[in-house]
Amino acid sequence: MPALDGLQAPDEPDASPRRLDARRNQERVIAAARELFTEQGLQVTVPQVAERAGVGRATVYRSYPSKEDLIVAVARHQFQELEQRTRAALDGSDAYQELCAFVPDLFDRLARDRVLADAFFDGRLVPAARILDLIGQLVTAAAASGRIRPDASQLDIRIVLCGPVRQLIVLDQRDPAVWRRYADMVLNAFRP
Repeated sequence: MPALDGLQAPDEPDASPRRLDARRNQERVIAAARELFTEQGLQVTVPQVAERAGVGRATVYRSYPSKEDLIVAVARHQFQELEQRTRAALDGSDAYQELCAFVPDLFDRLARDRVLADAFFDGRLVPAARILDLIGQLVTAAAASGRIRPDASQLDIRIVLCGPVRQLIVLDQRDPAVWRRYADMVLNAFRP
């Protein structure tokens, strides 16, 4: 099992009970932060995270000296999951069908996950450019089927896909049905 942020994994021979306890605390902090950020957005405070994790504030600050460090740690995890999902879509056998499944899935994730949505919107916490480039590759691959506009470009991804995402976040829209509606509109914008 890989180590988290420099802590030894439990199957490593030098993993002391103290280090295992620190690792468990860190995992609880990340899980609590992820839950709270997902539920309430990035305005959650470190004391709220500590309380949800069942640890003291000092335990949180020991691993994450600032709230932004904690946000970045959670956002990186979320973006890694999203990147894996995007790469899986790229590896699919029918790029058009993958795109038609991916866009609603992306919008659904963003509707449910406030940290991912806020981080996606903010862009400085975790750069979304890599994900957007992968989505662009998926659109390009889908265009070969003839069911996507042949002139669809990376710029179109940033404008047509990110525009509704930004507005839904700014408007604090959390209804998944509304997000699905805009996912359908995005897909329709890419059809010839």
